[in-house]
Amino acid sequence: MTATLVGLLIATAAAFAITERLKLTKSAVYGTVVSRGLSPTCGCARGRAKVFFQLRRPDDIAVSVLNARGQEVALLAAQSYPRGPVTLRWNGRDDGNQRVPDGTYRVQIHLSGQHQTIDLPNRIQLDTKPPQVLSVEENRQVFSPDGDHQADFVRMTYTLSKPAHVEFYLGRTRVLRSYRAPLRGSISWHGDTPNGKLEPGTYTLQVGAVDANGNSTPVAKRVPILVEIRYIRLANTRIVARAGRRFEIGVSTDAKRYGWKLGRRRGKASSPVLRLQAPTTPGRYTLTVTEHGHVSRAAVIVQ
Repeated sequence: MTATLVGLLIATAAAFAITERLKLTKSAVYGTVVSRGLSPTCGCARGRAKVFFQLRRPDDIAVSVLNARGQEVALLAAQSYPRGPVTLRWNGRDDGNQRVPDGTYRVQIHLSGQHQTIDLPNRIQLDTKPPQVLSVEENRQVFSPDGDHQADFVRMTYTLSKPAHVEFYLGRTRVLRSYRAPLRGSISWHGDTPNGKLEPGTYTLQVGAVDANGNSTPVAKRVPILVEIRYIRLANTRIVARAGRRFEIGVSTDAKRYGWKLGRRRGKASSPVLRLQAPTTPGRYTLTVTEHGHVSRAAVIVQ
């Protein structure tokens, strides 16, 4: 009985020692970096997946891409490599150069010299489906980005078909892109472009999106949004008034107060209808209204 017990203790100790030694054995492959996703149709840097790892010692290796069912779809490498870094690329195609279906794939490394097969833990998501803009609504169509905190921007609230960065284009120029990539969100535009702030006028923005794999909404499927940039503006560019009599003119602005000047007189007003007294001397004068650096002028003909 004692001999049996001693034998069991010795066997247990030996098994424990082997297990601990295995724990201390360094993996033959380390420092792995595998792209999370790719889109072979995006025409961008994410059109190929990167597979990087380091070998602890020289070996004959075979690196394969497997589908979700564990079937090999592509052989990336089958050759001898020295100790050190190995960098490979996968273009989303099988060994017959046919594009594989969208789905999840993994990388497997077989080391002949060590009779070992290692599955890299990182998965590659192959996705070629572009995001769609399901809805987009603006909080206002007319705004004046003049910094007076009155309708300085237009805010767009949107819903996408998949998480992606929403993008706004003016013609071929991208003028706005969201920092995050949610399924739903909102973003504000202050009339800025790469060349500076836009002049007053009506503009059509095209709304699209680009996902993490580089898939972009096709140009033909971008959603148009019509907006107008308007600063202070007089209703007419020419006014005829009688000498010394009062006249009025409409002023379009979102500012609470604006300045005006007519001849040598000047003042402040807040009404959308500016009422002034014409000069007593007949002639041609210039009426100027200003707000936060923006100006509108009209000729005043005094008879």
